[in-house]
Amino acid sequence: MRKPIGVVGLGLLGRGITACLLERGFDVVAVVPTAAEHAVALPIIEQLLGELIKHGDAPESVLVQWRSKLVQVTQWEPLADCNFVIESVNEDLELKQSVFEAIERVVSTDAVIASNTSAIPISVLQQRRKQPQRFVGMHWAEPAHATRFLELIRGDSTSDETMFRVEELGRRLGKDPTICQKDVAGFIVNRIAYAMYREALHLVETGVADVQTIDRSMRNTFGLWAASCGPFRWIDLTGGPALYGLAMQRVASSLQGDSAVPEPLPKPLAELARQDARGISNGRGFYQYTPEEASRWEERQRRHAWLVKDWLDAEFPIQSPANPPD
Repeated sequence: MRKPIGVVGLGLLGRGITACLLERGFDVVAVVPTAAEHAVALPIIEQLLGELIKHGDAPESVLVQWRSKLVQVTQWEPLADCNFVIESVNEDLELKQSVFEAIERVVSTDAVIASNTSAIPISVLQQRRKQPQRFVGMHWAEPAHATRFLELIRGDSTSDETMFRVEELGRRLGKDPTICQKDVAGFIVNRIAYAMYREALHLVETGVADVQTIDRSMRNTFGLWAASCGPFRWIDLTGGPALYGLAMQRVASSLQGDSAVPEPLPKPLAELARQDARGISNGRGFYQYTPEEASRWEERQRRHAWLVKDWLDAEFPIQSPANPPD
């Protein structure tokens, strides 16, 4: 009998992770501090499962069965039945370490513990652990239930068996896992993304273009190719390394490269950041949003994620789970 999988945290990504697991037939033990958090998450999980059914990723029977397969708890002890636990709490090192300590107290010594972190090195998370070899990074992206993205990060102590088990689970969930063999802050995707964000902010601050212009330019260029190929394939398709090597010599030295954390926002936007602007969640960010506009942008991005996934599924089918290690 297949054991349940634990999910700790039912925020934005935790809900999508839970929906992913339920859609693939796994029993899930979901842990949050309060019953109120479960009450908020439940209708959202149901909505996500409805999307999966609508797009042909799950049978309609999932909507009938899912509540019986989800165990909602506010204590750690029910995780004892799980041989795989996914932590998805806020990106706070001390919080994550306290969560790991609680998980370790109740699960078996061979249970895999995966951290859904977007930037904290896994080797740092392993430092206070009793069995560091079973800790691994499992970086999801929003919308977690609809994308093929899953970044798996090997810490200094992560075992081959742990890497095999997490990759196998990812493939069973319909993901296309990418393996980060060397543990660095931000891993693969976020290191590249944050370099881009930093340069975009630098262009705003130095008056090259405004926020709207940069967003429109990126949408009309990166949006054209990023789903079909990565940066290296795009270089090959548009002139090759020889051409880009020349261009890089001219541009690279002018890119923002300060080692200190910059203060790149123009004054009005820096003030918004100090006022805890959280984008569409509170209507304030680089743009201002009414509740209706926030909902419309969220839905637009969700539709785009499904279009990209459907195209990728047709062009680049997901491989079967890997063979177990010797």
